[in-house]
Order: sequence, then structure tokens, then C-alpha cells
Amino acid sequence: MNKNALYFGDNLDVLRESVASASVDLIYLDPPFNSARDYNILFASPKGQSSEAQITAFEDSWHWAEQAEREFGEIVRCSNTRVSEIVQALRRFLGENDMMAYLTMMANRLLELHRVLKPAGSLYLHCDPTASHYLKIVLDGVFGKQFYLNEVIWKRTTAKSQSFRRYPNNHDTILVYSASGEHIFNRQFTPHSQERIDQHYGHIDAASGRRYSHGNLTAPGTRNGSSGEDWRGLSVRAKGNHWKYTIENLEKLDKDGRIYWPEKTGGMPRLIRFLDEQSGVQIDSVWVDLAPLNSQASEALGYPTQKPLALLERIITASSNAGDTVMDPFCGCGTAVHAAHKLGRNWIGIDITHLAVSLIEKRLKDGFPGIKFDVHGTPKDHGGAVDLALRDKYQFQWWACSLVNAQPFQGKKKGSDGGIDGLIYFQDDGTSHKKVVVSVKGGDNVSVAMVRDLAHVVAREKAQIGLFVTLAAPTRPMLTEAVKEGFYTSPVTGLAFPKIQILTVDGLLSGAERALYPDLGRGSTTFKKARVEEKAAEQKKMF
Repeated sequence: MNKNALYFGDNLDVLRESVASASVDLIYLDPPFNSARDYNILFASPKGQSSEAQITAFEDSWHWAEQAEREFGEIVRCSNTRVSEIVQALRRFLGENDMMAYLTMMANRLLELHRVLKPAGSLYLHCDPTASHYLKIVLDGVFGKQFYLNEVIWKRTTAKSQSFRRYPNNHDTILVYSASGEHIFNRQFTPHSQERIDQHYGHIDAASGRRYSHGNLTAPGTRNGSSGEDWRGLSVRAKGNHWKYTIENLEKLDKDGRIYWPEKTGGMPRLIRFLDEQSGVQIDSVWVDLAPLNSQASEALGYPTQKPLALLERIITASSNAGDTVMDPFCGCGTAVHAAHKLGRNWIGIDITHLAVSLIEKRLKDGFPGIKFDVHGTPKDHGGAVDLALRDKYQFQWWACSLVNAQPFQGKKKGSDGGIDGLIYFQDDGTSHKKVVVSVKGGDNVSVAMVRDLAHVVAREKAQIGLFVTLAAPTRPMLTEAVKEGFYTSPVTGLAFPKIQILTVDGLLSGAERALYPDLGRGSTTFKKARVEEKAAEQKKMF
């Protein structure tokens, strides 16, 4: 099995069935929460084309129903009695509402995430202030309050409007917990600002021209040993202090010219700290230096909740080492697994929609040409495709569209697709953008009438080509009907392409069949492409 893996499915099931205990070094999760709206993922569309090509990436909502009640029962009976008591108390307080459903299902998953963490592992839970206070209580129960490390505040945006009855909201919260007291933590620093350099490193060594500052050689509190003794007639114990170094090290520092002696008799010596020897300012728990993505950013893929790579690179660098395993159980558009691969970590990504999984596959292949990873839960053969079609018609349509590199059309809106399940935009003359319409059929029976219907849709949409993707084998009359529609001839190359193409899922999976159309842009007008990453075993400097 490949060390990197992408899973389609409910992360609770995947964790229980496929992830071993104490096998993950770092977990980052950014679970969706109820915000009274569905998030849409916007695909690239040529200028002037309709903006209809939007689809719900995930329904950002949790409701108290059968699933929540069942998972609540599991938590009540779980071995972690702290979590059981906490969740029952929250239900008495909140009642059976959307927030309680969210907390119940998150608690169940956090118990599994805690199980798969190694003793030196950490978990970063990314949320907003709507639920962060409740989640912290749940996390205290799952991990133990003694293993709470930080509440990181990330300034994700600048407030865009005034608020007259409260402060404008502009930050996210990241709660950080460790599996034990032996967790990995690599300190990170930002360079000193010029203002700080001018203020604190105003001294210049005459011999070398190096900037330096004066630092304390003492610290509060008394100590046993030589650090609490008098040195060269100077007493620190009387003032309730101690030397930061042993007497032996103080002598060595003085011999090396690293101690400044004031001209005033009896004045306390100071440590000489050269600027070029300092790491900078350690990154603290308030992050205002990582800008959110805007639509024009080179890494932006159009995913509405996409986080910047620099944010995930900071987290992964801080709490894992090269070769460690990073997991994101709500991986969305795949920023965490992208950053993990870029930094030389192994990774596991899980998402509940085929749309997200196919987007992540494309992102990784675009960003890291030649990358190898396993994909679990998506159909690998005819039987798997039939099973998916029977379980979820829309997930099957999204997956089938990915087989021909098409963007899904609209989403789960029954009767509103107008015979269109997917779209491909292509460019073959250097100026205008053209369109391929995709129709997906997952039933046992397909007919000539369906081919005619697709031909009508192609004409209505002024498209150049139509793809008929079918799970069932086409009949001979269907193939004849498709041929009767003729060809689209590229004005540049002069090559002709069948106007209606019938493609089977089996043929697409095996590679025996593929969609045929000219495209000078090589798909860039359909999907936004991730930029190709340089091979990097460690994080580059972010500042």
C-alpha cells in the first residue's frame, strides 16, 4: 500500500475501519459548521459564459435526527466517561438542536482521532467563535485538560464593514491539543522588524560593525549552586535573584567578550547579544501575518473555505518532522495534504464527497507531476460503480464527470439540470471558448431516445460536442444514432471529432476509451490548476 492515501467516505467509518491506533503524528481538521448556507465551489468558466456551473461542495449543516441520536448513544456508552458526562450535560443545556448535533458528531470523531494519534502527536482543530467554546470543553474531555496547548487566533480577514452593536468578526480559532506531554514542537521565528532592530539593537561593535543589544544576566528567584553565589563582588541573592548562568559560564562569557561592564562602579554587567546570532521573534499564538486567499491568488482553486498553504505549512512544520504522517479527516480541497506532501510528510486525507476527492486528486497531480498515492472508496471496477450508483445518484454523477475531467453541473436540484450533468470548456482556435456537454446515465437500461435527447441539448446549448457516459453497455442502434449526428471539425487543426460520443464507465476506467475534443488550453478553462510545486523536504522561509 502507498504511504499516502485519500479516502472517500464518512470519516468516522474510515477511521474505525482503516486507520490503526497510534499511527498518525499530526491531525489538522477544519470541519464545516452550520452557517445557514451551503457552500458552493466555483469552477473556472470562460469569460462571458453562464455562471450556472456551480455545485454544492458540501452541505454546511448539521441537524438533530436519527444519525445524531445514534451517535449520542454511542458516546453515552463509550469508555471515556468524561466525554460521556460532558456530552450529556451539553444536551441538557442546549437541547436537540443543530449545535448539539454538531457537537455530538464531532465528539464521536474526536474520540477516534485521539485513538489514532501517536503519543508524540498533536491535533489542531480549526473553527470559528460560533462553536469554539463548546468544542474546547469536548476536547478537554477527549484529551484531558492537562494536554491543552494553545488557542491560536488567526486573523483571516480585515473587517469589510462597520458594526454598530459589536466588534466586527475577523478571526478564526485553532485549538491545539497534544496526545501526551512528549509532543513534537519545532519553534518558528519571524525576522526582527527594522523598527525593533533600531530600538533594541542600537549598539554597534567597533571592531566588527555588528549590531548588538544588552540582555539581562539575572532572573527572579533564588537558586542553589553557583548561579546563586556572588560573582566578582556582586550579590544577586540579596535582591531575590539568581544568575542565568553558572559562575563557570559567566567567566567564559567574559573571556569571550560577551559581557558589557558599565562604567558606573557597582553597576550590573549585561549580556552582549549580537543581532546576527538571534533567530528572530518566536511566532506566538496570535497570527496576523498570514493573509487569507483572495480570488486572484495563484494557489486559489475557487473553493470557498480554502485555507492558504502558508497556514498549513506553519502548523505542519511546528508539530511534525519529515517522514511523519499528517491526517486531515475533513480535507475539502486538500490544502493540508498538499502542504504535507510539499514538506516531505506522509499523509491521509478523508472526505465525504466524491467531488472533493476528485478535486484533490487533480490538485495533487497538477502540483506534483508523477505523484503516487492510493485512493480508497471510489469505484475501481464495474461492480463498485454499480454500488455507488445505487447508493447515491448524485455522488455517482460527480464521480462519472471526473472520469472525463468535466465539472459537475449545478448540484442536487432535481429536474433542474436540463439534461446536463457536466460541462467541459475547451479552446481550439486561440480566441473563443467552446463547450462539451456531459450526460451521465447510471441505470441498467439506456436507449436511442437518450442519445437523441443529448443531441437536442447540444444544439440548444450551442455546444460543439456531447458526451454520453453510461454504466450500461450501449445498444447498436444507440451507436448508429450517435454517428448520425456527424462531426465537429476544429478550425485550426482541421481534425474532426464525433459530435456525440458514447463512453462506457468500464472503458473509461480501463483506459480503453476517452473523450475526444481539441483543447489548446489542456483543460485550464474547465478547472483551475494547482501550480507545480518544487520538490521540498523542508519548509521554505515564509518571510
